[in-house]
Amino acid sequence: MDKDSLAQSKWNCKYHIVFASKYRRQIGYKQISADIGQIIRALCARNGIEILEAAAMPDHIHLYVKIPPKYSVSEVMGYLKGKSSLMIFDRHANLRYKYGNRHFWCRGYYVDTVGRNEKAIQEYVRNQLQEDVAADQIRLKEFTDPFTGEPVSKGK
Repeated sequence: MDKDSLAQSKWNCKYHIVFASKYRRQIGYKQISADIGQIIRALCARNGIEILEAAAMPDHIHLYVKIPPKYSVSEVMGYLKGKSSLMIFDRHANLRYKYGNRHFWCRGYYVDTVGRNEKAIQEYVRNQLQEDVAADQIRLKEFTDPFTGEPVSKGK
């Protein structure tokens, strides 16, 4: 059986999703971002959601994912944002004072279906960190990618 098929259907449902932290507060690229990456990867793996590309910015997350058709995008986002918020506050109890009431993510999100422009979206997510750093010349330090744990170089 093909991995992208269910009992009666074959599917290829890819989405570009962007969601931000509450009040667009800077998450940072240290321990918290690494934990957020691990949490999101674990939650996606539990439901059979494949992360094709991912990038964590200081105040938002870009995901390029493949979601099975048995789940709606709103259902997946409710699950990801809700469970990850609880897990983040369990691991980092000091954030409760900054975010309060266990609301780590803002209410909305952006989603776009991926069709013929798949390569463009994949490149956009992959290069989002470099574009964000270039736009904000205040930061001069080097960051670590929370999804891979490797340092991100400027030439990449």
